[in-house]
Amino acid sequence: MAMSIKQMRIRTILAYMLFLFTCFWLVGPSAFAASPSATLLKAKQEAESKGYTFITNRDEIVSKAKKEGKLRIMSGLDRSGRATTEAFGKRYPFIDVYQESVRGPDLGQRFLTEVQAGRANWDIARTHMDFYSEWLPHLWKVDLLGMSEHGVLAIPPKMIDPKNRIAMAVLSQFAVVFYNKNLVSPSQVPKNWEDMLKPEFKGRKFITDIRPQNLASLVPAWGLEKTLDYARKIAAQEPVWGRGPSRMAATVATGEVPLYLFNNFGNAKSHQFRDPTGTIGIAILEPVPVRVSSEHAIPAKSRNSHTALLWLEWIASPEAQKLIDEHEPLAASLYARGSAAEQELRGKKLSVVGWEDNAKLEPWIAKMVEAFGFPTAGKTK
Repeated sequence: MAMSIKQMRIRTILAYMLFLFTCFWLVGPSAFAASPSATLLKAKQEAESKGYTFITNRDEIVSKAKKEGKLRIMSGLDRSGRATTEAFGKRYPFIDVYQESVRGPDLGQRFLTEVQAGRANWDIARTHMDFYSEWLPHLWKVDLLGMSEHGVLAIPPKMIDPKNRIAMAVLSQFAVVFYNKNLVSPSQVPKNWEDMLKPEFKGRKFITDIRPQNLASLVPAWGLEKTLDYARKIAAQEPVWGRGPSRMAATVATGEVPLYLFNNFGNAKSHQFRDPTGTIGIAILEPVPVRVSSEHAIPAKSRNSHTALLWLEWIASPEAQKLIDEHEPLAASLYARGSAAEQELRGKKLSVVGWEDNAKLEPWIAKMVEAFGFPTAGKTK
């Protein structure tokens, strides 16, 4: 009995569906995934020609991370470590995640020594800028910058080292003027850095740090000579010399000293939040001295490198940066949209000690200390 045209069409469709199912079963779903664009393939080829690993498909990263299933983090996050670990675990429940914190150059140097000796087994490393160049041979040469610029990873590209392309800075700090409203009238509040050189601020009228890393952070905008000249003029104002942001801020909050020059924004806001009298004031002067910090990368010997990529992407996310702002506090990256720093500094002139200047910061600080009239300055956390 001859088949009708309708029956023949149905039979053809069924045969085609069977063919597709057989192909899918034989080669797997990856064969039917969208192919990388020509632009993405070109970026991959360029990265690989320079010795970088470049993954074009985020699904591949997730798939391999599921097989790895673990993550060991040695981070520069202190107060936010627990909160970010728990949140990352909820985002990726198939990953067994463990995080420790390494704070300060001394502990960072010890950690680097362990990595160099092959005694450390971590998937994320805090790579202190003080000895960042020593870290580079021990890091996975994966093109974080290229993968972020092409949308494989959702990381703001400005958070990533533009030269080496394999590390990212999670935090940022910027300096403000912190003052007591009962001792500094509205007309006396400085509008620019030069206002601090006025006669009314001479003779123990403000406190500032003997280790002037925030002052040194003006060099990118002002140049070294102008900043050194300003340091000499600040010393001539005969300030109260102090050490430790919380301790110095407390002297202003209690009225012992009217003003704290070059306080960290996060520290200043913390004291302001705890001030029930409303006597604490904060002024942001331009150019605003900003430092990127808390650099992280993936060690070359990581056993869970794809899981580590997911963590680097996640720690740059709005969710993670919000947790950092809540716990560190207010130290999330300037380049994370919606962070406290990004909102406060939007539209302002900045002096950023970024990746290209970070290695110069310690020598700049030493020169500032000399301009103050002190012989040396010790390192801090």
